Amino acid sequence: MQTEDFSELFPLFNTVNPETLEWLLSVADEHEYPAGRAVLMEDAWGNAVYFVLSGWVKVRRIAGDDRISLAILGQGDFFGEMAILDESPRSTDVIALSSVRLLSVHAQRFIQTLFKDPQLHHRMLQLMVRRLRQMNIRFQLRHQPPAVKLANSLVAMGENYGQVTDLGTEIFNIPFKDLADVADIGVEETTKIMEKLDSKGWIKIDRSRQVIHLINLKQLAQLAGKI
Repeated sequence: MQTEDFSELFPLFNTVNPETLEWLLSVADEHEYPAGRAVLMEDAWGNAVYFVLSGWVKVRRIAGDDRISLAILGQGDFFGEMAILDESPRSTDVIALSSVRLLSVHAQRFIQTLFKDPQLHHRMLQLMVRRLRQMNIRFQLRHQPPAVKLANSLVAMGENYGQVTDLGTEIFNIPFKDLADVADIGVEETTKIMEKLDSKGWIKIDRSRQVIHLINLKQLAQLAGKI
């Protein structure tokens, strides 16, 4: 992948020195996984940083026999950056929701790059603060109605990873169990709300292509904004 294409796909690298980015890509490894495959196991956190070139993954918390989805990530996002700075064991894994292509950069090389390029270091701090703000928004939503929580999750995925089409903003057809986990509501509630949003014409689920069209993103955003 060309450095220009990579920096356009990943906002983290918008201001990075071209030579630094070229070196980083030269030491990166590409991976492909089918849907349902484990991308990163709980004992592998801290080994590398992963960049999502295409497809969708979920980050799950493991607690005994329970598996709870904490986040859904799509094209242009990355994961593993926190673990390379925090050497404590992780009780989470990453699973491919769709077929997915990733680039990985070994932890030591990525840390070297952060120290070499102050712009990348600063940009990384900005994005980590943004993720903390997103977590704070989820905390503020904890007492809100289920429809508000779910709309917030759909809008966030649409804004962060959606592709604009003639039918609206298109995202992957996230399984209702994972949507429910991320929105912190029940699966039954998720099913009812999604059916209602579909009947109102705000979304359309295309199971043949495994996508959800967010047809009326403006109305969804207004619903999500009731916090």
